[in-house]
Amino acid sequence: MSPKPIYVAIDTDNMHQAQMLSAQVTRAGAGIKLGLQFFCNHGKAGVESLIKACAQPPSVFLDLKFHDIPNTVAGAIASLEGLKIDFINVHAAGGEAMMVAAKKAAEALSSKPKLLAVTVLTSLDDEALNAVGQQTPAQHQVLTLAKLTKKCGLDGVVCSAHEIETIRAECGDNFALMVPGIRPEGSDIGDQKRVMTPKEAIDKGANHLVIGRPITQSADPQKTIQEILESIAT
Repeated sequence: MSPKPIYVAIDTDNMHQAQMLSAQVTRAGAGIKLGLQFFCNHGKAGVESLIKACAQPPSVFLDLKFHDIPNTVAGAIASLEGLKIDFINVHAAGGEAMMVAAKKAAEALSSKPKLLAVTVLTSLDDEALNAVGQQTPAQHQVLTLAKLTKKCGLDGVVCSAHEIETIRAECGDNFALMVPGIRPEGSDIGDQKRVMTPKEAIDKGANHLVIGRPITQSADPQKTIQEILESIAT
């Protein structure tokens, strides 16, 4: 396993479809991102099944966004023991004590995954943040949470491409940026509010891109991945 520039969101509860997609995207040089929909349906056994469905060990980002009291989050992360995963994540809004507990639990896992914190979901804009009482513009809230994440010793954050440069300036080059809300040119943005193309995000300093429907719903997922990889390499 080694981290990949692209993680494909396998957000389905259909195991057969998930296995086929995982095998395809792994052959094309991408990693797989598994979220709540998949995990709540299939759990750890489902993750292991997808790993076995790939011809070579895939890089896995387990995107469960833990957000609870410190002891509960630490216990949830400890329960992932045995899974071969490269990334897991929590919500930075859970606070310093929670993130520190999560970091300690992640370091105790045999797979030694990198621990990321979600700053502000890419489905939220300033209006949505105002409605829940968080500071706006979104970039301010993202930066506040990114700086807290670094203080807690986590490996990086999940953030919108529009905050990459600000976070880089404050948190340095050795802070991993996992960036969802990525849409290749011409793609439907769906329910995302703060989006960017793959090349734009990489040029700004993203380490890893999360891409879902533009790949999983394409006629040829492998070809689509290859085209994106070529676009970010130029």
